[in-house]
Amino acid sequence: MLIEGIKDTLVTNAVAQSSTGGDWILHHVMDSNYLDFEPFGTIPLPHIELFGLDISITRYVVFMWIVAILLVVILVSASKSYKKSLIPKGFVNVIEIVVIFVRDEIVMPTIRENQDKYLPYLLTTFFFILFSNFFGLIPFSATITSNIAVTATLAMLSFIMTQLAGIRSYGFFGYFKAIIPHGMPPAILPLIIVVEILSLFTKPFALCIRLFANMIAGHVVIFSLLGLIFIMGSILVAPVSVAFALFIYMLELLVALIQAYIFTMLSSLFIGMAAYQEH
Repeated sequence: MLIEGIKDTLVTNAVAQSSTGGDWILHHVMDSNYLDFEPFGTIPLPHIELFGLDISITRYVVFMWIVAILLVVILVSASKSYKKSLIPKGFVNVIEIVVIFVRDEIVMPTIRENQDKYLPYLLTTFFFILFSNFFGLIPFSATITSNIAVTATLAMLSFIMTQLAGIRSYGFFGYFKAIIPHGMPPAILPLIIVVEILSLFTKPFALCIRLFANMIAGHVVIFSLLGLIFIMGSILVAPVSVAFALFIYMLELLVALIQAYIFTMLSSLFIGMAAYQEH
């Protein structure tokens, strides 16, 4: 009787929330002012206002700090280990493999010259996205790259690095003059200028939306599959829903790695195109 009562309560809540437009799913994938550890409870986060601006610490901010601290600790420890021995051991060996992969398979083919100038930024971007994606798959955590504000900031940083790379190579006026193809008929030159300027902004926009959409989509699908158990109110649905949710979860591990690779590769490609337009 107790189990039936609990099940009826869960079904009623799930159906009620689904009727309001999927609030149950949005509750788990959107930002909030508390840390959610259901069914063990929640931890409220401080609300802060400065000069009328809301700069409160939210769930995504907390996990962004956690990822950043974890990243600094791991990479600093890996760098210090080389002072003791040039032969990597254990987890440091994994870090070296990833660094070499980013350098040889992403940065060198896309930038081609003076890669060392841009390698630190691209490595930081790759590791931050990779750690954020993987950390978000841990229960009770949050995938900060499923927040469009985070992905927009990452895309804006890549946009700034791209423009700085072009300006460093050609100068301020030389860079923006070089983005206009030579030999264009005067009649269509104004249209070409508009198209080329818009392309400067569509590239980071694509970076932002691609990472955001891919990371949030997996979470929505997983929660939707699990929600079917309570919405349909049948225990017979559980094996199928859990099996498919587990499959999507395993797929998310691959997507987490692929998205870090794609974002870094495209950022490196845009930097290379801006810095060495003759290629």
